[in-house]
Amino acid sequence: MAQVEIIGSPLSNYVWSVRIACAEKGVPHVSRPARPHTPEVDAIHPLGRIPVMRHGDVSLFESRAICAYLDRAFEGPMLVPGDAAQAAGVEQWVSFAITAADPAIVRAYVLAYLFPGTPDGAPDPKRVAAALPALEKLLGVLDAQIGKAGYLAGASFTLADIYLVPMLAVANRLPESKQMLAGSANLSGYLQRQLARDSVKSTAPPPPPPKG
Repeated sequence: MAQVEIIGSPLSNYVWSVRIACAEKGVPHVSRPARPHTPEVDAIHPLGRIPVMRHGDVSLFESRAICAYLDRAFEGPMLVPGDAAQAAGVEQWVSFAITAADPAIVRAYVLAYLFPGTPDGAPDPKRVAAALPALEKLLGVLDAQIGKAGYLAGASFTLADIYLVPMLAVANRLPESKQMLAGSANLSGYLQRQLARDSVKSTAPPPPPPKG
């Protein structure tokens, strides 16, 4: 039987999300590290982005499509509930994670540390500071939502959490966002609970190598 292959850098939050989805469904998979725009990735994604997936004759790109395939093709707990209203609620927060949380947490803030574009590779304080207002507002929205029932889209772990947890995990490594999370009413405890979850622990990437 063909094995599921998840292709992309393990440090990518979207690669981690797809691997968490595999673990939640009990789907054995192999992680094949690959950077964007490498031949293996370009063969599947027309724009060379990660993650991509290969499972026998099935090749897919875009994390949401991969997670949909995993949820429907394999047995195990459903990542998106069957009830229409509950499913829509999960999809709503998945979309929010992709279109709002990822830009504020990862693209604007985390990447200002990882890829600062400065001559010496040190973070640009102005670029970091510019990202903080949107980051603080975004974390406030997430904190309030999780305070309602303990998870992002209801009272159980769903695909919405699978998308959010990797973003919060990387934010928790950086000073300003770590302080914001520590001072939150709900997010800090939520993140620690999810980081202890088997599917999250078993797929966690190593921390990025130190610079210099």
